[in-house]
Amino acid sequence: MSSTGSPEPSPEPSATEAILPTTLPSVDRASLTIGTTNTYHSPIPTRVAASPTTPVILGVDEAGRGPVLGPMVYAIAYCLSTDAPLLSSYNFDDSKKLTPAFRASLMTILTTPASPLHEAIGWATQALSAKDISAGMLRGAAYNLNAQALDATIALIAGVLERGVNVAEVYVDTVGPPAAYQAKLQKRFPTVRVTVSKKADSLYPIVSAASVCAKVTRDEALEVLVGGEGAAAAGSGYPGDEKTKKWLRGEMDSVFGWRAEVVRFSWSTARDMLEGAPGGKKAGGSKGLGVEVEWPEDLEEGERGIAGFLGEGGAKGVKGWYGASVGVEMDF
Repeated sequence: MSSTGSPEPSPEPSATEAILPTTLPSVDRASLTIGTTNTYHSPIPTRVAASPTTPVILGVDEAGRGPVLGPMVYAIAYCLSTDAPLLSSYNFDDSKKLTPAFRASLMTILTTPASPLHEAIGWATQALSAKDISAGMLRGAAYNLNAQALDATIALIAGVLERGVNVAEVYVDTVGPPAAYQAKLQKRFPTVRVTVSKKADSLYPIVSAASVCAKVTRDEALEVLVGGEGAAAAGSGYPGDEKTKKWLRGEMDSVFGWRAEVVRFSWSTARDMLEGAPGGKKAGGSKGLGVEVEWPEDLEEGERGIAGFLGEGGAKGVKGWYGASVGVEMDF
């Protein structure tokens, strides 16, 4: 312990340290395999619990917003404002600037009981599944990615406040225009000072810590979903990655497409591969690899068949797979 009462920093983690030896607590295999969104909160760190009146700073960042594969993971990290220098001593930064080994070594320290980071830093994640993202974006009243991201951020911050943590300042890496996003969060959390900024994951170490939690959680989740060797074959998961496109073509079923917990059907990359891109070859168009399915039914006059429930107003294609209201309320 230093003379100021802050935990003494350990030597910075080596880039050659072993990758996480066990599954992260934020990676829930059961939720991943059935395609449901999962939220994890670490225990409140001992230093935060021991100083309930000391102001706490909290950072928010995400990983996996753009890829067509796997979950989008939102993460928060928080600590006493007086412990903020500890983060810089461990060289936290925007996770994209750190090697996979270095990110993993930071998470190893963070999740190791009695380590300085474990005692000082709390963290939480919400892994929005590919299935839930697609269902939201493709439903009749679209629940777009920005709205899903905002709700994930609010849920994570609220979860920490509900646990009695004295959060005084929140720093968020921007989604869209910073001013509008900041106003929404400030309205939702009026007792907390909210700062939304571009490049917040490089400007504020507490956001950098959240960035690392999000990235390592997403990477491990993707490995669980596609398999260790499969993760390498799947590439980065981004739509423009040729390895990812090749993996999608190889894994696609011509009728059902892909496992909904793995692939975001709402992404144009997946939709165009199934249904074809509009326009001729010169305009970048292409023929889809999927087959169109018709559902013949013998119906009595006035009856509505199952196909009638599969799309809003008879919507065709992927969007129609996510259903329409049957107009019946059930009491349980």
